[in-house]
Amino acid sequence: MKAIIIGGGIGGLSAAIALKRCGISTEVYEAVKEIKPVGAAISIWPNGVKCLNWLGMKEPLAALGGPMEFMAYQEFRQGQTLTRFSLDPLVKSVGERPYPVARAELQAMLLDAYGRDAVQFGKRVTHIEETPGGVRAFFSDGHIAEGDLLIAADGTHSVIRPWVLGHQTERRYAGYVNWNGLVEIDESIAPANQWTTFVGEGKRVSLMPVAGNRFYFFFDVPLPKGLAEDRTTVREDLKRYFSGWAAPVQKLINAIDPQTTNRIEIHDIEPFMQLVRGRVALLGDAGHSTTPDIGQGGCAAMEDAVVLAIALQTNSLGIEDALLRYQDKRAWRVKDLVLKARKRSDVTHGKEMSVTAGWYEELKSETGDRILAGMRETILGGPLA
Repeated sequence: MKAIIIGGGIGGLSAAIALKRCGISTEVYEAVKEIKPVGAAISIWPNGVKCLNWLGMKEPLAALGGPMEFMAYQEFRQGQTLTRFSLDPLVKSVGERPYPVARAELQAMLLDAYGRDAVQFGKRVTHIEETPGGVRAFFSDGHIAEGDLLIAADGTHSVIRPWVLGHQTERRYAGYVNWNGLVEIDESIAPANQWTTFVGEGKRVSLMPVAGNRFYFFFDVPLPKGLAEDRTTVREDLKRYFSGWAAPVQKLINAIDPQTTNRIEIHDIEPFMQLVRGRVALLGDAGHSTTPDIGQGGCAAMEDAVVLAIALQTNSLGIEDALLRYQDKRAWRVKDLVLKARKRSDVTHGKEMSVTAGWYEELKSETGDRILAGMRETILGGPLA
């Protein structure tokens, strides 16, 4: 059995490693000549960590992850702590810890695990077709690939998604802009072992520790899409949007490198239940593009990879049947994650400011129990709970 995998990002490489682990031959095709990860870092929650452990990357992943032991919310003007609690109860209840990691380093780890020379870069798929015994993929350079099945892990702008669904999908602007990057840890900004978030005015500033004595930071601001802002105005833009915010926020703005700070307008796609057509399956953002508000986008792609590999390895009624079993196990799960992230996004970013203000008040009496319970439910919904 041979699988063609379109996309060499987190989802595509996780799928390739998973299928290879199950004895299935793979060919990976990536459109760009060199992968430059979108976003500076990613929070891999225990459900994603367990998937990477299953793929044989337990030790290298632990080496990349930051020591995130506590979680805290800070009031935006004075920087006072609204709530602070340990993540240890979560770790003990789900059996694994979260790992914030730099995206470039995660990508490199996956490439090393699969084999860098095995990925065919600069191969942009144009269209696919079913054949009597499988699937054929056509590329812009004239190359044609044939396999028994095809995994579309080609991202939120997937070329293959319309073929699977039979119609186009529209990306939905979530209403906010995210700036993100990496800076050296400075404990006058936030503790080195804590996920720290400043909240106010429907905005947030967040820091997570990653390996190498670095913070992954991000700023969120509700804004119209299409503003003429880029790296040349990053510091001025953030100083304007966060005028009057606490001293650690101002210090962070002064510390960032505009040339390595990303600015992203956040979108998702309305969830859909069809992830498979014949011998073609959608995986990762191609099948469930979500906002980053619950940190589950990358984790969901890793889950997809594990479930897909197990379905193909353990079912004997044919490839089409195995893929439908993959769809059956994933469609409700990923719909739930997309909608949870959307709901969290609306509360965090002031879609209804009265609701957001109520959340700020709740944080003052938060012991961690409610927040950790929500995280626990999401994590234990994964395939390797």
